[in-house]
Amino acid sequence: MGEHVIKLPDIGEGVAEAELTEWEVAVGDEVREDQVLAAVMTDKATVEIPAPRDGKILWLGPAIGDVVAVGSAIIRMEVAGEGNVAPGEALPEPEPAPQPEPAPKPLAPEAAPAPVAPAPAPEPALTPAFAEEDLRPASAEIGLPRPPGEAPLASPAVRRRAMEGGIDLRRVPGTGPAGRIVHDDLDAFIATGGLPVGAPGTAKVRNTGVEEIRVVGLRRKIAEKMATSKSRIPHITYVDEVDMTALEDLRAKLNADRATEQPKLTLIPFLMRAMARAIADQPEVNALFDDDAGIIRQHGAINIGVAAQTEKGLVVPVVRHVEALGLWDCARELARLAEAAREGRASREDLTGATITITSLGALGGIVTTPVINHPEVAIIGVNKLAVRPVWQESAFVPRKMMNLSSSFDHRVIDGWNAAVFIQRIKDLLEAPATIFIDE
Repeated sequence: MGEHVIKLPDIGEGVAEAELTEWEVAVGDEVREDQVLAAVMTDKATVEIPAPRDGKILWLGPAIGDVVAVGSAIIRMEVAGEGNVAPGEALPEPEPAPQPEPAPKPLAPEAAPAPVAPAPAPEPALTPAFAEEDLRPASAEIGLPRPPGEAPLASPAVRRRAMEGGIDLRRVPGTGPAGRIVHDDLDAFIATGGLPVGAPGTAKVRNTGVEEIRVVGLRRKIAEKMATSKSRIPHITYVDEVDMTALEDLRAKLNADRATEQPKLTLIPFLMRAMARAIADQPEVNALFDDDAGIIRQHGAINIGVAAQTEKGLVVPVVRHVEALGLWDCARELARLAEAAREGRASREDLTGATITITSLGALGGIVTTPVINHPEVAIIGVNKLAVRPVWQESAFVPRKMMNLSSSFDHRVIDGWNAAVFIQRIKDLLEAPATIFIDE
């Protein structure tokens, strides 16, 4: 038998380190060749680490959330035949988990220090003729609160804990001698939500628990990205309402007549095509701002990122070259990317290269949002909830399908006037959807 060490591979594109986000195996597991052992995340995408050979896991190096340099040992396996480790070569060993300090041993009677204060009087000893439970009040046996005026028995430590937790000791059954309330009684009272067995009603108990959740993986990347965007980009948010009635009628008609192989149309493909038309007039919004170098890079390619919520967090798949795609092409590519994102199959190519972003909360979209720009982009278009609202037309209110667009712009690059012109152009196209398809 030999030992095989797996190191973090060179993932390419200048990536020097990656964060361990998931272990798929544990020490002692038997694994097969090509079985996924772990997942790491870079700034670009999530990468799976497969087993190069059949074997048994001997050692797992980093912990979830650790950032590991390329070339670092992360797994050690036992394999049949020769491994890739030379005999006698020192290998990293897992650090032993910290052990709690042992409790101090009680002093022997002859070594015990003399008391500095009078000891409290001992509780009266029970005579053999009575058992402990015989001295408990009946209310403690059935779990009911004590009779009015009866004071609960408890040590100072138990009373202090109850006071800190906002617990009324009169409602806590005691299981100690003579009905004394002990720590286990408090634990049981809290575990049942403050409702002793047989007691009517409920008691509200303060919840003083604190759960520590380490920010790792995609959530850490999102946090870093949002912090960078908000700290470096002076946002200006512009909100306008759009009458979507005509577009919704057109969308319903197209969906009713679509071919079997065609995807169902949502609002987003229409918005993407409207954005492509508007960007042709204002290319400055389809740009990346390298603020370190002081360079704005306007892109001819319109690569629209579409924020998508997944079980692991927010990801932004990218529909590339929207300027060259038709409505159904946009819908088809959007459906493919959304499915890949939900199933965790989105590639690095699928998740990078956006030049402008759409964000939508769908039916939960609210009335107004303040979307955060995806740095280093300079604009993001936010879609709010579509709802039927009364709109004044000529001499009366009429029901119309209305929706707000809440969009943010990098104020260093986009002036407020230009932001308003851009959104107004998109609004005009959406309100007269036939114009989206007219070639200029």
